[in-house]
Amino acid sequence: MRFMVMVRATAASEAGVMPSEELLTAMGHFNEAMCRAGVMLAGEGLHPSSAGARVRFQGDRREVVDGPFPETGELIAGFWLLQLRSLDEAIEWMKRAPNPFEGIDSEIEIRRVYDAEDFGAEFTPEAHAQEERLRAELASRHESNHPQRKEFT
Repeated sequence: MRFMVMVRATAASEAGVMPSEELLTAMGHFNEAMCRAGVMLAGEGLHPSSAGARVRFQGDRREVVDGPFPETGELIAGFWLLQLRSLDEAIEWMKRAPNPFEGIDSEIEIRRVYDAEDFGAEFTPEAHAQEERLRAELASRHESNHPQRKEFT
């Protein structure tokens, strides 16, 4: 099972305050442990919402809303994508994570990523074949751009 682990933003992260050397080192060690265990597929920090945008859909209309966005506690400051056996395992990993924001309370949200079989009969054999083609293409592009990296499955 794959899990998206999201680090909730804070006023400091939205202001662009960068983590200390100590926190970056601690996060690096934590990420390294997850990589060695073969559970980390991806993980990145995100720029503040002031550097982003949203696209709102209203029927056929599209509206672009530039950041910043006011609801800091609902924004994402970073994420991990993990391959694990269960939600319990994801929780155990995240309990070992350094606090993403020094000196303040913070929150990490863990959510399971849908797999093809979760969609039932509506996910037709054609749609499944298309997804497999796209995954293979993405893996090929990733490998050609980063041949030294190993993929964890």
